[in-house]
Amino acid sequence: MEITKERKGHIVILKVEGRLDTNTSNRLEETFLASIDGGEQQFALDCSRLDYVSSAGLRVLLLAMKKLKNVNGKIHLYSLKDQVKEVFKIAGFSAIFPLFDGQEEALRSLKQ
Repeated sequence: MEITKERKGHIVILKVEGRLDTNTSNRLEETFLASIDGGEQQFALDCSRLDYVSSAGLRVLLLAMKKLKNVNGKIHLYSLKDQVKEVFKIAGFSAIFPLFDGQEEALRSLKQ
């Protein structure tokens, strides 16, 4: 899995590519925790190249969300492939995380 980090104003955009599973989830966890500990509060997760997410990957997202709630932060996900979106729906995570079709929509929502 590859993670690319960029900024648009006060929003951190994390682009995740490949599989988010037991073998790779610790990399995303480290990225989130380092960013949150560094004072970042607004995240947009680009899932357009995310092919697979396991329960370990979902756990990392939940951990980051819980940590962000303490500082009034947010994570918005966008451009999920159908199979990844289905995992979020089945796990009930689509009710926890705002899911958007594209980056512009996700960023606009974070700015509100």
